[in-house]
Amino acid sequence: MTTSLELVCPHCRAINRVPAQRLGDAPQCGQCHQPVLVPQPVELTQTSFERFITRNQLPVLVDFWAPWCGPCKMFAPVFAQLAAPYASRVRFAKVNTEVEQGIASAYQIRSIPTLALFKQGREVDRVSGALPPAQLQAWLARHGL
Repeated sequence: MTTSLELVCPHCRAINRVPAQRLGDAPQCGQCHQPVLVPQPVELTQTSFERFITRNQLPVLVDFWAPWCGPCKMFAPVFAQLAAPYASRVRFAKVNTEVEQGIASAYQIRSIPTLALFKQGREVDRVSGALPPAQLQAWLARHGL
């Protein structure tokens, strides 16, 4: 029996069922026909956050950041660079805490950047601070990713 995963389209937010063995085949959204797995972080807002976190059956790594934050600016290229090689294993997303203060408050974001890893809609771990690529990869590996 083929295992399928539910994945949220980063463009139209439609739920797509993708066979697990086809994740590396650049699956397209059945509704908007755009790529479902993108090689860059997805910007989340109050209207898209909950659906993206709870309906994706791949883990979701969220970077909580702010535009005035120096370490956030330094970390942004690292986060973006790692999104592509992990695209079929982890959904990378960003939340601007200045714009989305409700999300930041709900998840008690006290320092930025903060990375939070969600599986099945639940936060399983978080780390604060701008991580170098190797350290971020090691942190993801500890979670089997």
